[in-house]
Amino acid sequence: MLCRSALYCWHPGTPSRGAMIAVGDGSTPQPLLYSPTLARPRVMDGRQSHQPTASDREWCHSAVQDVSRTFALTIDALEEPMATRICVGYLLCRVADTVEDATAMPPTEQAQLLETYDAALDPDCGTTVAEFQAAVGDHVPSEPNADWRVVANTTRVVSAFESLDDAAKAAIRPTVREMATGMASFVQRYADAGGLRIQSPTELEEYCWYVAGTVGELVTELLARDAPSDAAAAMRENARSFALLLQLVNVAKDVRPDYEEENNVYLPQEWLDDHDLAPEDVADPEHAGRVASVVERVTDRARGYVADAQRWLEVMPTSQGNTLAAWAVPFLLAVGTMRELGNRPADVVREGDVKVDREEVHAVIGLVADDFDRSAIDSVRERIATESLS
Repeated sequence: MLCRSALYCWHPGTPSRGAMIAVGDGSTPQPLLYSPTLARPRVMDGRQSHQPTASDREWCHSAVQDVSRTFALTIDALEEPMATRICVGYLLCRVADTVEDATAMPPTEQAQLLETYDAALDPDCGTTVAEFQAAVGDHVPSEPNADWRVVANTTRVVSAFESLDDAAKAAIRPTVREMATGMASFVQRYADAGGLRIQSPTELEEYCWYVAGTVGELVTELLARDAPSDAAAAMRENARSFALLLQLVNVAKDVRPDYEEENNVYLPQEWLDDHDLAPEDVADPEHAGRVASVVERVTDRARGYVADAQRWLEVMPTSQGNTLAAWAVPFLLAVGTMRELGNRPADVVREGDVKVDREEVHAVIGLVADDFDRSAIDSVRERIATESLS
């Protein structure tokens, strides 16, 4: 799962669907660069035909607006060529994430599809993307949502990927493949449970690595090649912390929808046991107080990654179209969301979500726009940790 509304950052990934912080009502607080309407590919002889590479790239930028309007803010804050690299890399991750989230599909088929996807991305393997597309085709709903439309157009996303420069492809390919195989391993691990049932804090972070850490590594490798050697080393050292901060916040805030919509419980069973809670209790308002205690532990764990995540931001180069705003926004919103989780953890169960309001999202975006000095990150982070910026 990348982030639910967002991978504001990383994550394709729901946990929460994939690794960004959900904001307000999900509405986009700034103009979009591409139309949110997904173009329908032409079909010839039962197979999707492809327009030139430029059209495939444009389709990807359009698709990401519907898949995650929150993560689209990150891409909109980037310039070329980084915007397209991140957009295409994200959609490749989203394909794997959508298959992993398809809990109506038998786990063995989920795992097999994820492994086929990995093989299709392996340049040394004979499996083709067309074979994956054919295998997953039977599982695409007749009226697909935005996520499944991306899956149905995997060949188009891969075409855009193959048009990237060799260095970008070398940064993206291994991380997407590691995500796919890691997700497959978790699906197989809990095949008999009908959904994921994380057992320990260590296993939670292992899962977070596959769904978000890999994305953080992808972004880091795209950026680090333009950084001085010491800065590149610092980015690689702290990329995991940036990703785990965002993903653990999503785990904490999305407890109820993760269970009700996907039958996944990411709160570690060891911590649930400490409060005499069963997995099915995490979405029951009757147990909101005890679940809140576990949510607080997850939030505290996320808080432990803030300093290293901030270090990642402070050394990140702004070249090749990268901007500080693209990554400072999700970082600061994660800190703000932890503030809200600390103030009302039981609302995760009672209301089904805890997030910063839309006005604060606007305030954060406005604050980091244009000439935002990275030396100010520390003071802004300290402020948003204790009070709303709206």
